[in-house]
Amino acid sequence: MTSEIPSDAPIVHGRDLERGFREACDVVVVGSGASGMTVATILAEAGLDVLVLEEGPYYRHEDIGRFEPSTSLRRLFREAGMLAAVGIGQTPIISLTLGRAVGGSSLLTGGVCYRIPGAVHRRWVDELGLDAVSERALEPAYEEVERRMAVTEVPAAMRSESSNRFVAGAERLGYTMRSLRRNTGDQCEGNARCNFGCPAGAKRSVDVSYLPSLVSHGGRVVSDALVERILVENGRAAGVAGRLLGGRFGAPSQHFEVAAKAVVVCSGTLHTPQLLRGLGLRSHGLGRFITLHPAARVVATFRDRIDGWNGALQSCYSDDLESEGILFNGVYTAVNVIAAGLPGIGSSLLERTRKLGHLAMFGTMVHDEAGGHVTAGLGREPTLVYEMAPLDLQRLKKGMRVLAEMALEAGAEEVILPIFGMPAITSRKAALAVEHDPLDARRIECLAFHPLGSARMANDARRGTVDEHGESFEARGLYVADGSILPTSIGVNSQVPIMAMATRIAWGLRDRLVG
Repeated sequence: MTSEIPSDAPIVHGRDLERGFREACDVVVVGSGASGMTVATILAEAGLDVLVLEEGPYYRHEDIGRFEPSTSLRRLFREAGMLAAVGIGQTPIISLTLGRAVGGSSLLTGGVCYRIPGAVHRRWVDELGLDAVSERALEPAYEEVERRMAVTEVPAAMRSESSNRFVAGAERLGYTMRSLRRNTGDQCEGNARCNFGCPAGAKRSVDVSYLPSLVSHGGRVVSDALVERILVENGRAAGVAGRLLGGRFGAPSQHFEVAAKAVVVCSGTLHTPQLLRGLGLRSHGLGRFITLHPAARVVATFRDRIDGWNGALQSCYSDDLESEGILFNGVYTAVNVIAAGLPGIGSSLLERTRKLGHLAMFGTMVHDEAGGHVTAGLGREPTLVYEMAPLDLQRLKKGMRVLAEMALEAGAEEVILPIFGMPAITSRKAALAVEHDPLDARRIECLAFHPLGSARMANDARRGTVDEHGESFEARGLYVADGSILPTSIGVNSQVPIMAMATRIAWGLRDRLVG
């Protein structure tokens, strides 16, 4: 294992390398998603030698934009979109959307850009003593992320008719709908398939907003590179080791080692704990206290045709019930995905798919308690076990009920709730029954996109895994900068919060290493 990474290509397809490699750099970053790409770019811009190792493949942004949704599922989604949290007791099986490619889950978002609510920041300061991540302290990082990603408010004109129907129903019921902010600048064409790749190239995922600067400043990326161990010398992180995936013609995996002055783990909430445990870390809460923001979507059928795919996939929201832990986000995804999720089989399903042009959709999301923990799985993927708190289940049911009422108030003929075996409802009385009658939670079709909190930040080693700088309490020189470090659930889409936290950590590490 003496070969080096080709120097003439800043992005190397690891699966195409005929031999393993040994490399040395200033900083090695494990993972190339929202956090990893952010950290790597900032450090490379400071003149540091940075190497990014990504387990998944690399695809050019233009190629991703041409993928069919089914192709995106196979190539970009972890477990081809079949990843799920195992529910305990009165908990649905929760489908998880995570990316596995250069760019990570930022490739699969709807582009929604929230900041962490002020109430959450205050809790971090007042209850957890984390002054370093107060709302004011994080403001420069928020601004930096939003500038690079061209975050702008979605114009009302970009709302689909699907969203407009729910907006109308919400206003009649006294709820306020506001325009979302997204990382599309003014380039969005309203193709409503952001989760599977933007045909217009408008969404500024990190492969667009950060990667070009990373490679122009000498940063390197190796795809298909699975990091399996963190190397330690004299009690400090000194690099990583692993193997290349997907060798030609079924060839055995080739191994690699990277020596570095600092190791930054950005593997995500599910995989970061496994890597840290392999090092022997036993920090308080490592792999535990995971939050998911469980979500559900409600579909409504209208008599007239609305063609809900014409417009921004996500354009508006309501936080009127934020104090109750409920958020409403507009959404309308690819029609073949919607069709696959409709109830019925055979002729009844066919009849519903013929009405796709008459369907509207909206989502509800819960600011949940820390009910999840991750353990080693049978194969590469860890197992996430999640127990939904009774209050969170009630919040989810209330969110579905309110959305059903909005749709009916807007004139929907029927509302399809994400509850297996439940017939479509046509009255507000039926919607109320869903919230208040006993319901086996395992019948709910539940989704999640924001796993957080498995390696939490704390100001004391007895309360978390990393300190306020993102550095491990147990191994110096080892940093974590992904969503696993968020101290609590935040109740909003997590891309900007994760990137802001990563920005702050990268600034601190830059100052230490350059200084």
